Amino acid sequence: MVGRKQPPTSVPGVRAQRLVINASHVAATHTYLALAAFGLALLLGCALHYKKIVKNGVAGYPDEWFPSVSATIGDWYPERNIFQILIALTSGPRFALVSLQYFLRRSPNTSLPGFLFAVGIVRTLMCGGWVYITSNDDHDVHDVLMVTYILCNVPWMWGGVLCTPIGHVKARRRRRYVATGFFVSIIPMIYFFVQHKIYRIPGAYTRYSFFEWSLILLDVLFDSITELDFKASNLQIVLGVSLDASVGCDDISPSVPSKGTSSVTETKSEGLAASSKNEQTVSHVSATVPRTFFQKTQAALTLSRDARAVIGFISDVYLSYLFWSIFTSLITTLFYFSVWQLALSGSELSLLVLLSPALLGIGPLRTWALTRSGQVTLRAVAILTGLGSYALKSPMQRLIVVNFANVVLLVGQTTDWSAGKDGYQGLLLGLGLVLLSLAKHANHSTNPVWPMLNEESGGYNKTGLFLAFCALYELATRPFTVPEEEKQISDSKDSSKVTSHGWLAGSIALGSMIFTLHCFFIDPSTIIAWSWTGYKDSQPKGPLPHLHGSLTLIAQAIGLALPTILPACWFINPLWFSYGCASAFVMYRFRDWTGFVGGLNLAVFVMSLLPTIIRQSAQPNKAGRTYSTAFFVTILFYLADVWTVAYAFVPGGVYLRERSDLVLVAQFVATSLVFEWPSRKRTAANSIVHIPSSTSFLVRHLLTLFSLSAVLVTIYRWTPVGPRPYKSGTGIINAGIWTVHFGIDNIGHDSQGLIRNMIRDMKLDVVGLLETDLHRTVYGNRDLTRVALQDLGYYVDLGPGPNMHTWGAALLSKFPIVHSQHHLLPSPHGELAPAIEAVLDVYGSEVTVVVSHNGQEQDPLDRELQSNELARIMAKSYPHPVIFLGYVVTKPHASRPAPYDILVYDGIVHDIDPQDWDRWCEYILYRGLYRTAYARISRGIVTDTELQIGQFVVPRHGFQLVNQTLEDRMIRAWKEDLPEDHWFPMEYYGNNNEGGMNGHFYHVFDTPLYYKLPEGAQV
Repeated sequence: MVGRKQPPTSVPGVRAQRLVINASHVAATHTYLALAAFGLALLLGCALHYKKIVKNGVAGYPDEWFPSVSATIGDWYPERNIFQILIALTSGPRFALVSLQYFLRRSPNTSLPGFLFAVGIVRTLMCGGWVYITSNDDHDVHDVLMVTYILCNVPWMWGGVLCTPIGHVKARRRRRYVATGFFVSIIPMIYFFVQHKIYRIPGAYTRYSFFEWSLILLDVLFDSITELDFKASNLQIVLGVSLDASVGCDDISPSVPSKGTSSVTETKSEGLAASSKNEQTVSHVSATVPRTFFQKTQAALTLSRDARAVIGFISDVYLSYLFWSIFTSLITTLFYFSVWQLALSGSELSLLVLLSPALLGIGPLRTWALTRSGQVTLRAVAILTGLGSYALKSPMQRLIVVNFANVVLLVGQTTDWSAGKDGYQGLLLGLGLVLLSLAKHANHSTNPVWPMLNEESGGYNKTGLFLAFCALYELATRPFTVPEEEKQISDSKDSSKVTSHGWLAGSIALGSMIFTLHCFFIDPSTIIAWSWTGYKDSQPKGPLPHLHGSLTLIAQAIGLALPTILPACWFINPLWFSYGCASAFVMYRFRDWTGFVGGLNLAVFVMSLLPTIIRQSAQPNKAGRTYSTAFFVTILFYLADVWTVAYAFVPGGVYLRERSDLVLVAQFVATSLVFEWPSRKRTAANSIVHIPSSTSFLVRHLLTLFSLSAVLVTIYRWTPVGPRPYKSGTGIINAGIWTVHFGIDNIGHDSQGLIRNMIRDMKLDVVGLLETDLHRTVYGNRDLTRVALQDLGYYVDLGPGPNMHTWGAALLSKFPIVHSQHHLLPSPHGELAPAIEAVLDVYGSEVTVVVSHNGQEQDPLDRELQSNELARIMAKSYPHPVIFLGYVVTKPHASRPAPYDILVYDGIVHDIDPQDWDRWCEYILYRGLYRTAYARISRGIVTDTELQIGQFVVPRHGFQLVNQTLEDRMIRAWKEDLPEDHWFPMEYYGNNNEGGMNGHFYHVFDTPLYYKLPEGAQV
């Protein structure tokens, strides 16, 4: 029964028995059982297996002397079994505790108690997951469940404090203290975990374990505080059985609270008008029975309504994420054809599908699109075709299907935008973007549901489709209280009256905003790439993408949360626009941490404008021209952004050559149209966004969850062991050069996994990757080094960023990068050529590695000037060792002004094999090292260029190798003449017909070339 406790009612012939249980006993039982489970496991573990449970992968007793929770509860008999029995007994009181708290807190004025009820259920299930699936059973599953449990504690504890009844001062104060202690303890726990996992410091895990156990204790104590609420409200559980009538009921009833105590005791009656038939059926039992039945039913409906609202909100956010996923996949899918031709290929016409919102000018179509059936149909068709296109093998087929998906998608999405009145659509758009950024952060900077990914390349396409079915089903069955079609059409008419005179300004601002979000914020590492300049004194000079990308996500979350906290008028004030301009200037003008901080502030500014811009663009009666104009502006920005770097391959490109500053200024000029300038104050004031408190609450909680998830993903993805050379102690260094064609393989899929496999198999200690600047809209804002870095362990220099307007160069090294410098090689006519000059600490000796991508043969002057600069860079470090890994475009031994002669003679370096006449693009040059092997490996389907590898031996420390003769360098040998650690993998012997691995094999010579060390070599 839900309600105040009622006096018993006598009914002739009916005998009732009642069992009354104080709800506080449930809370106490839960506390004692939980403490007993963990406490007994700890005592038994220390008594029976002490040295075993304190031992870990780094050290054992006495360095480690206190066990972790996982080792205590999951590794040994009998403590594991006793713990699991006790924790199973705890589950009943725990579920009861969650349900009772919901009953006590529920209110018709907020959906927060219902949301907390759902979180409490999920939290309990996650707890059962990580205690029964131990780290020994499945380490990854255990960690995921544990992390999810901790994340659930954020809304659970925060919401628990907010929902504490006003009169329960003692309980509220204790909850604040315990919750604060819980979250503060996470910080040192993560610190000591990093000390243990990354730096492998003995004893760090013991310190980590103290904080891990403190989280367990604080978690149990937080739930135990519920006992105070139950006692103050005198909440009781009454189990009643009518023996003669065989009718049972459960009665949960708080007695009349004492003075000064506030509790929720009244129930809603709306929507619960039971049929007279039901009332007549139970009327002969007693007055209590029907009251109990209907109040229980009403409570269940209230819970269902609140939970359904939360589920509906989550579904909307996921659908927004899918909008961004399909929308951003279009330009990446079409650009596959452009990068093969390095010219306008005709695929660029696919951008015109973005003008499909013009179809909303057809009245009947827009009216249907506003209906429930229209919404579900449009989304279903767009999502199922857009996500399902990954299964198509042909790049052209994928492009056609993605084009169609975007036509349908934009019609449905802009219809929703046109009908939006309260900022909800703007918040949804932002939440979908943050979720996209988080998904890429967790998935090596690639969106797991993009058509360019499949299961082999890191995609989770089937999972995405399954969740899409769930979200679409929820949308199709979502309840509503008034005829939804009429409400949306009515709302859209009201909306049109507000801003009907400002459609053009809103369109231009929206088009600029969509491009800005796509350009900078669909991946958290893009603004890091803008500020990156390399290393100094063996430390990065700025933020690292895989470590500090979570800060970008947090900044985006803060920006989107601001409109739910601060007055709406703040975000149309010219002062706020000045803040955005200053942020963009700092990001563009400065580098390293200063430039990155400017980018973070730009993220806050841009995300905060989303509700305002979407609201001001809502023009229902002019939806067709409004949104088609907006996306036309977006198309212009896409082209301008590409033209700044592809100027050598497009007509009129010279006018935007390297002028990202002009594009950025144009973005802000367009965005300025939504602000409250004196000349349009009335228009802007009429467009102020009003966001309901219930929506604001859910948005802030979800953004908090996303932010914490980003930090936890960073920790989870942190390389467990620092980079180490593949053949430590041998003095061997394997170096490779590979032009990887923008991370797109020959059939249009992301190639990071294939690149990683080749680097791993060939045991490359140093590798130069070219055509790697993917932090652009056309490449999906990806980080091509992320998979190799996180899966194999490398130091990474990204090279010149997207603001440097090159095709990109990156350096991966197993050896520490002492310092590095980025160069923009002279390019007066053609494409701007990048170069990285890095000094590596190779077994205690400093070796300079130069990675470069020169211009094409169409610009001979550029190539000559670039070669002169590269020769100068290599010559200045003479006689110290140098390895040159470059894309040169020249024939071997070509005389000046061709690059070969300039590089070899002016740079004072040797060709890795001057007798290899079959080269054109890629070259490996060296100095001051012993070369022992050289291989050329076919490209497979990864790219359009082979991988070249050189194997070198570093002279003993302190010895400088100079004046090597050609005879000393060219003592050829069979591999059997060298130790096995000099051999390249045998699995790659083969040809076009058979052999090799994944389409790769040794070609040109059909084998690696091996060389003996000269007599008297100092190694």
